[in-house]
Amino acid sequence: MAFAELKARQSIMWGKGPYERITDTIRDIHALVVERVDPKPGERVLDAATGTGAVAILAAKRGADVVGMDLAPVLIDSARERAAEQGATVRFEVGDVEEMSYEDASFDVVTSTCGVMFAPDHAAVARELGRVTRPGGRIALANWTPEGGLGQMFRMMGPFLPPPAPGVGSPFDWGRKEHVRSLLGDAFELAFEEHVSTLTVPSGEAYWELFSTSYGPTKSAAEALDEGRREEFHRTWVEFFEGHRQGDEVVHPREYVLTLGTRR
Repeated sequence: MAFAELKARQSIMWGKGPYERITDTIRDIHALVVERVDPKPGERVLDAATGTGAVAILAAKRGADVVGMDLAPVLIDSARERAAEQGATVRFEVGDVEEMSYEDASFDVVTSTCGVMFAPDHAAVARELGRVTRPGGRIALANWTPEGGLGQMFRMMGPFLPPPAPGVGSPFDWGRKEHVRSLLGDAFELAFEEHVSTLTVPSGEAYWELFSTSYGPTKSAAEALDEGRREEFHRTWVEFFEGHRQGDEVVHPREYVLTLGTRR
């Protein structure tokens, strides 16, 4: 499958369901990303693969001039609604992180929270991040690790997902420091932080309800299966997360790497 066709499908997949329910489970990551890049009033900020706009809105509330961009039109519509509700001024637009429409050195700050990692062409994303960040500008990228809770979840989901397209790198490679260095090390002075975002839910069934209705990859996978396989997916999911039970709750630690960089 060509990257263009894959991205067309992704733009629909990520717009399935009320994705803001998922966004709300990583508010701690949003806050940390904004704290680390510390956008100043008047600085130009790009939140790439913005989703429903959480980081873009936080940066705008600090007085920055913010653009939030995402491949999925439905998510951009949701981001605009959320910004209006919170009284934040952000320019949200549909765009491709592998081929951005912005001029060279357009932004003082570029961020992405568990977003650009899902674009299929890692090298193209890296080139664009370097191109649109001005010399001395800052980036902050939060990406799930392959060994951590989200990586484990995707491995559990693997038998129920379509096979990966040829030539597409694993999104979780962005959670490997050596991979990020190979992509961004020439353009940026890099530093890395390791963190955990923990999601607590009442049960494995509650986790299934949240993700099968609101998280694009899970919802799309479930909808593509026949009734028998869908129920097998459901049972596998619930059993997996019940294995994370602590007392009356399911506690799911989700490890991620925060990449911080300064443009050379």
